[in-house]
This record gives sequence, structure tokens and C-alpha cells, in this order.
Amino acid sequence: MRPIRSLILCCALCLTASAFSASPATPVTPAAPADVAAIQDVVRQFQAAIIAKDGQTLGRLFLADHNSWLTVLDDAEYAKAKARDPKVAKVHASTWKAFADFVSSAKVPLEERFYNVRIETNGAVASVYFDFDFLSDGNVTNRGSEAWQMVRDEQGWKIGAMVFSIGR
Repeated sequence: MRPIRSLILCCALCLTASAFSASPATPVTPAAPADVAAIQDVVRQFQAAIIAKDGQTLGRLFLADHNSWLTVLDDAEYAKAKARDPKVAKVHASTWKAFADFVSSAKVPLEERFYNVRIETNGAVASVYFDFDFLSDGNVTNRGSEAWQMVRDEQGWKIGAMVFSIGR
């Protein structure tokens, strides 16, 4: 009985190994330099629109009829916020439209500085990830990490979703 079990196990292992070796991993296609440059331009336009308090330009960088905008407090920031308001949520949903309105109506200078920007794309979809400092009237009011999911539509690259953390 033991030799049969050993034979079955050996055959199963061989079949499994041949299945993995018969289907090589799909190679990753490097991002086209033109797509990366176009996405970097969206990043620059986003930053410039905040400084210029230009909500219309911000709006043109997003898919018009789509929205996913999430703020996530890190554990330390969440604990501080929870101490002030026990009903506060760790994750808060908003919209790019609300952000564009905030930027347009700000009474003080605003700026968002990006660090360690990383872009991945296949020419149709892209992911942009970076660390940031958000400044209001020259003072850092929050910092964290931010991720954009982007798509290339008929007009070019657009932000489809944004999620960012507050705190480090």
C-alpha cells in the first residue's frame, strides 16, 4: 500500500511542477516614456492648480462622472481625533469636487508637496504613489502617503480614484 501512495504523490508533484513550468510568467512590459511623462504632467498640473486656487483645472484632471476619494487616518492621528470626537471615523469619504471647492475658496495660500513619486502604467491604466506634505498659509497641516488610480481616456490621463493617509 505504501509504494502506491508514494507513486501517486510523486506523480502529483511531477504534474504540478510541469504545470508551473509550462506556463511561464507574463513578462512585465516597461512603461512607455510618453505615458510616464504625461502622468508626471498631470501631477504638476495638480500641484500648480492648488497653488493657483484653480478648482476648474483640478476638476479637469479627474474623470467627470466618477469619484472615489478616501482619507484614512493613521493610528496616532485617529487616536487624537477620537479623543476630540468619539464619533469620528478612521476612514472618511469625500469627493474631488469638494476638494476643488475648498481650494477655490481658500483665503490663505495652499500647496501640496510630493516626495518619492512612483508611477506604474501599461498605457491604459496607471497607479501613482507618493508621500506628501499639505501646507496651508505656509504651515504643514497634514502629511502622509497618497495613491491615485488613473485611466487614459479620449482626452488623456485622468484621475479615477484617490486615497490618502494623514499622519506618519
